[in-house]
Amino acid sequence: MKKVYILHENPEWTIHLTRRLDELSVPYETWDLAQGQLDLSSVPPEGVFYSRMSASSHTRDHRYAVEYTTAVLAWLESHGRRVINGSQALQIEISKAHQAMALWRAGIPSPRTSIAVGEEQLTAAAQAFAGRPYIVKHNRAGKGLGVQLFRDVASLEAMLAKGAYDAPVDGVWIIQEYIESPDATITRCEFVGGKFLYAVRVDTSEGFELCPADSCQIGDMFCPVGESGMRPKFEIVEGHPHEWIESYERMLAANGILVAGIESIRDRSGRVYTYDINTNTNYNSDAEVRAGIYGMLAVATFLKQELNNLAYASAANEGVTTT
Repeated sequence: MKKVYILHENPEWTIHLTRRLDELSVPYETWDLAQGQLDLSSVPPEGVFYSRMSASSHTRDHRYAVEYTTAVLAWLESHGRRVINGSQALQIEISKAHQAMALWRAGIPSPRTSIAVGEEQLTAAAQAFAGRPYIVKHNRAGKGLGVQLFRDVASLEAMLAKGAYDAPVDGVWIIQEYIESPDATITRCEFVGGKFLYAVRVDTSEGFELCPADSCQIGDMFCPVGESGMRPKFEIVEGHPHEWIESYERMLAANGILVAGIESIRDRSGRVYTYDINTNTNYNSDAEVRAGIYGMLAVATFLKQELNNLAYASAANEGVTTT
């Protein structure tokens, strides 16, 4: 029997999807790639393979899960298997530099971004933002980890002198123009099957925690930008939040991404800047209950359709009539 295979390293995130697959009676198997072994001369099973490998896997002591998944995806793709969010998507998931270039190629406005390796080069790159606030973060991160706001070079130099930071796991720093939202919010647009599903407004006034998953609560890891009110931290909004939705869909298609969450911010002049692409996207249950729309159910439904398509194609190739 053909199945859906879920490639991951974090059961706490995967269980929300498997519950939905159970509801839809979709056969599946989970592959935990935090560690493992693989005979590259073997032939992978038939089925639909969905990669949920995360850029933040190293923060859960799964340091080489990404590297292992890269090899597993190459193996699957070399055998022509149907892979959802494959090698190209994973490269974008684990590199904010690649995300910036994907946005640039698509003509989608994004903050000015530089990369640097080494403390001296990081300081030199920050000099170009003199007189303007900027963000320093890890190239491979996730969950908003490692994000820090600076308003001058001296404060960055002071941090480096104290050694009061965690170095990027891949050694690459991102230095990015800081865009301030007048209402202390960002917008995250969710896509399933490469198509827009819904947008969620995220209140950043108590910290810039970007992961909407219920288990992702890392506290105030970002400079607050306003006073917190009574509004929910995550709130699904009606309709398209801005004019870039169709461009997002084209950009995702160009990069082989079928499931994603894309984050943007609107500045004081009303201009929208897109700054993050998450291919291992999660959903906030409270926001979904209030809106009556469910991301993981949409993903499970999409995977069921992909599995059905595979079965129809196989039957057609064998000359079998399906009903």
